Amino acid sequence: MRYLFAILFLLFSFNVSSQALKKTFKFATFYTAFSGGNSIADDNIYSVAGGLQTDIIKTPFDYSLTAGVRKIARFGYENRANVFYDGTEKSYSDAATVGKVKGFEFLFEADWRRQQGRNFLDQNHFLRYLAKDWVAKVEYVQDGFADVEYFEGSQRFRLRVNKRLSFNLGVAQRISEPYGYNALEDWMLSNGNLHYTTLAIQEGYIVDVQAGEYFNPEGELVATSTDVWEQVVIPEVLDDYVSRKRSELPDQWNYSMVVGYDYYKFSKDFWLHSWVGVMPYHLQTGGEYSYFEATGGEQWVDYSGGLIFGWRLNKSLGVFLEGKYNKYWNREWHDFSVGLNYVIL
Repeated sequence: MRYLFAILFLLFSFNVSSQALKKTFKFATFYTAFSGGNSIADDNIYSVAGGLQTDIIKTPFDYSLTAGVRKIARFGYENRANVFYDGTEKSYSDAATVGKVKGFEFLFEADWRRQQGRNFLDQNHFLRYLAKDWVAKVEYVQDGFADVEYFEGSQRFRLRVNKRLSFNLGVAQRISEPYGYNALEDWMLSNGNLHYTTLAIQEGYIVDVQAGEYFNPEGELVATSTDVWEQVVIPEVLDDYVSRKRSELPDQWNYSMVVGYDYYKFSKDFWLHSWVGVMPYHLQTGGEYSYFEATGGEQWVDYSGGLIFGWRLNKSLGVFLEGKYNKYWNREWHDFSVGLNYVIL
């Protein structure tokens, strides 16, 4: 009898879990897509050392591989004409604080890209729960092109003015690398210049002053003149050094107050959706690599926002403007589009 009850309990638990899982992913969309095209044209590099020589710098083709799953209710203005969702669409409304419907929504998306020979990884994952008087959200953002990456959680109370406008106030917690940390500060001279040659030697580079030759840590000749050393090699040395020092430091916690608003109005011929989130106050935790070290102990303001606007002036003419803007730790990333449509009747 005990085994029978145990089996029935497991079956019941599995059934409940399956039902909950099915309910969670109901109407969710799994998608993946691959796209590509040629990059910039090959570049011819000429040299006259030892006679005329020509080298061709080839740039591999550009591509984008996107995969994800999303369950986000569409706003009235969003395009429903596409038969398939491939992840290449610009869904600016995904960044809004408040969704269209109450309840649980989520997005998990990763985009592996190569652009002009450089590889980038963009990720946007979030879980959001919207209730009548509050909203909670946890997200992870990585923008490889803008070189920004962080986790963020926020819990906010909502004050609904009417069906279109609501204000929110709460707290946010962020985890990121120590933005604001200056890895080159210890190498600065009193006159404002950088002791770059000493830094390069510490990193394993070899400088033969008599012969005017410069070798990398592997012993390969990388420069035969001061100009090439300073203009080509040293920038790479500094970039590698800064990246390595940043990766060695622990991630930093940021605790902030957040205040914002959401506004949404939609009709067949006019729609306006805007949102703003501002973090004007941050808790000092006393961390050695806190962003307060970069601001001299002063408070700073981080913010993000978005705007989606459309207006059909008549049966032929329509205008639109949409985009989003972010500024965290004095790092900015944004995208937008603006235009008009005219239909000849």
